[in-house]
Amino acid sequence: MRTLVKGTDRLYQTTQEAFLVVECTDCSLLRLYPWPGPDELGRYYPDDYWYVPHQNAVGRLEELYRRFVLSDHVRFVWRALQDSGEQGPVLDVGCGCGLLLRMLAERGARVIGLDFAFSAAKVAWSTNIVPAVCGSLAQTPIAPSSCAAVTMFHVLEHLYDPAAYIKEAAKLLKPAGRLIAQVPNAACWQFLLFGENWNGIDIPRHLIDFRARDLRLLLEDCGFEILRIKYFSWRDNAAGLATTLLPGLDPMARRLRGRRESPRLALLKDLVYLGLVVASVPPTLLEAACRQGSTVMVEARKKP
Repeated sequence: MRTLVKGTDRLYQTTQEAFLVVECTDCSLLRLYPWPGPDELGRYYPDDYWYVPHQNAVGRLEELYRRFVLSDHVRFVWRALQDSGEQGPVLDVGCGCGLLLRMLAERGARVIGLDFAFSAAKVAWSTNIVPAVCGSLAQTPIAPSSCAAVTMFHVLEHLYDPAAYIKEAAKLLKPAGRLIAQVPNAACWQFLLFGENWNGIDIPRHLIDFRARDLRLLLEDCGFEILRIKYFSWRDNAAGLATTLLPGLDPMARRLRGRRESPRLALLKDLVYLGLVVASVPPTLLEAACRQGSTVMVEARKKP
């Protein structure tokens, strides 16, 4: 292997320990080195590692913004459901607070969430009124061949064995069911430009840094064929560039770092960050138009 970059937890500052991102000289896959052990990895995930809306005016505005930027995810999944013709629930792996599932349910989809964290599943139930299970995909109580779709948005890069998750998803899908997966794209221009400061490698939480070709090979090896691929996400691409440039302004990072802010200062930082996100839209759209976007989202089905 060869070393590409060296960095630490720039976003949430859970550790000062340095890690490498290395490239395999045989297959060119990028990965974190050394990998933290399972007992150590949890230290790098702050409590409430997902969005929970505040019950005030700012929280309502945040909710409107998140609904807007999640709308293209919802459309992507909804089109996959319509094209498949299958009837059954959508299982969102790593559902977090469950807002995506709530928006799909509002369109008439049957939904269920799955998350490692009990508190995330609890928030999905209580805040967004969607059923959620705490556990791993290998231990889910969902019946085999029962799901119309399984979604994994920014999940695979966090796993020691992403192939195992893909194969478990295949067992849960109906014959024409769809797998929708999204990961950061390590082949993007942002990684070339910013290196270890690129938000998409998220040291030390991302164990594998996929390029689009790596995701395609993974899915094909697990018995899937890709039907659609998308290099832009309203939720992730522009906001990811903004966070790369000024991680201290990222609203989630500020909350999870536990820094106290007055309401006026918090609002000012939110507005500056929003302005930076808006300014980041044109370059990230250009990047995606050249098939080098900072995220890659795919729709796949099991091979006949």
